[in-house]
Amino acid sequence: MNTQYTDEELIKKWEGFTHDTIDVNGIQLHYVEGGSGSPLICLPGWPQTWYSFHRIAPQLAEHFRVFVVDIRGMGSSATPESGYDKKTMASDIYALILQLGLQQAFVLGHDIGGMVAMSLAYNYPQVVSRLIVADGLHPNEGMLQMPLIPAAGTFGDKIDPVHPYTWWMGFNQVRGLPEKLLEGRYYELLDWLFRYVMVDESKMTEFEKEAYAAVYNHPERIRASNAWYQAFSQDIEDSKDYEKLTMPVLGIASNVSYGFYQYALPMAAEQYELVYLPDTGHYMFEENPDAVAEIICSYLTK
Repeated sequence: MNTQYTDEELIKKWEGFTHDTIDVNGIQLHYVEGGSGSPLICLPGWPQTWYSFHRIAPQLAEHFRVFVVDIRGMGSSATPESGYDKKTMASDIYALILQLGLQQAFVLGHDIGGMVAMSLAYNYPQVVSRLIVADGLHPNEGMLQMPLIPAAGTFGDKIDPVHPYTWWMGFNQVRGLPEKLLEGRYYELLDWLFRYVMVDESKMTEFEKEAYAAVYNHPERIRASNAWYQAFSQDIEDSKDYEKLTMPVLGIASNVSYGFYQYALPMAAEQYELVYLPDTGHYMFEENPDAVAEIICSYLTK
């Protein structure tokens, strides 16, 4: 890996932050920490790492003690052969919270990180004081209705918010093949994906794409990150046993996810608020960081 994309170099761009690893659940998790105040656990999504919070973490650290965690299979965290169901991944974060000596924390998750954050809230509600899920709700049976073939005229250079075609949900189910196709070539997937799901793809810089590609170019990282998707069937089964969340929950929805959030969030939480970012794509931390940071800080400090 080019040294400019290592954790040691990237953390230098985050003033006041440090990074470390911690052993939990028999694996090692990597995390960064900065700021002071009430603890805020942040969980990134696919295909990114802790660095995806670099535009909002410094703002959040003005109000909170921020921890951004590479979840199981991500970044510099461990890539075990199993344990990618969201309940097990949530138990990783629960163990991390306990080992950090925290009683409770605010929890923020984006994309796959949002799924893990929700599982944490379902399974360990005593440690989650408030939950924020940004374009990432827990898997449910609605996923089984996602189309294999896009409707005519709906699949172009940009994702159709009304008829989103997310082919990678299926591609990432395939075991063994993506590693062979994408090893050393992950930039091509990243470049296409960010262009497709962002309103303004220029907000994702070349440096960022190269930094994520440097991580995901390796077969074990591709295998591990795809395992998050391959566990959806188990996640859906687990969801059938969950009751509605009772802690306050905030959903932040992009132009693609808003319709789904309107339907799914009331079914998931008793106390919820939903904020819609109509001109912002899925990678909202890059496209609209100031608005996202303001939404988060306002919600957690009121």
